[in-house]
This record gives sequence, structure tokens and C-alpha cells, in this order.
Amino acid sequence: MTARRDIAADGGGATAFVCVALAGLICLTLLVGQVGGAVVARHRAQGAADLGALAAAGLLAQGAEAGCAEAGEIARRMGVRVQRCSVAQWDVVVDVAANVSVGVFGMRTVRASARAGPVEENE
Repeated sequence: MTARRDIAADGGGATAFVCVALAGLICLTLLVGQVGGAVVARHRAQGAADLGALAAAGLLAQGAEAGCAEAGEIARRMGVRVQRCSVAQWDVVVDVAANVSVGVFGMRTVRASARAGPVEENE
């Protein structure tokens, strides 16, 4: 009969432990989700920079302004903003930035850069 009283004297300790463990797992899951969102935003910004640089390089025959305007339009459609678009001869460098919410850590800015231009042959 004493063994039965010891088990009954536990008084819900396991329930409290499971609740704390579950709360910890939920917080960890939310944190992983927020970090994943930031990684996705960074990849989206890099894709926008790549496409913007390629589009700008494709329109350089019409002038640097036309190329950079096209890069800006592509960036806008992809939800990022162009920080810098520079043209040097036939090379275009596009830098973009986007804001991403990281939950309790607030807003963060992700940045990406891309270069497009003619292929250099090494002989």
C-alpha cells in the first residue's frame, strides 16, 4: 500500500514537465520558421538581383538609364528595391535590399548583389 501512496503523491509533476517541454518545442518551431523566412527572403533578393542585372545588361544598347530602369522594374515586381545600379562599359552591377520580419527580433534588411556582362575569354 505504501508504493501506491508514493505514486499518487507525484501530484501532476509529469503534466507540468510535459507542458513546459511542449512550450519549449513550440518556441523552437516558431524560431526555426522565422529563420527560414529570412533565408527565403535572402534567396528571393538574390534572384531579383540576378534577374535585374541580366535584364539591365540586355538593354545596355539602349543606354544605361534604360537598363537600370528595367532592373528597377524587375526588382519592384519581385518585392525588393534597387539600392544601386551601376554600369561600367558593358558590365552592370545591381544591389538590391528587402525588409523581412523576423518575429520578436523585429525587421531585418536582407541584401544581395549581382553582376552581368560579357563573358571574358581566358586564352
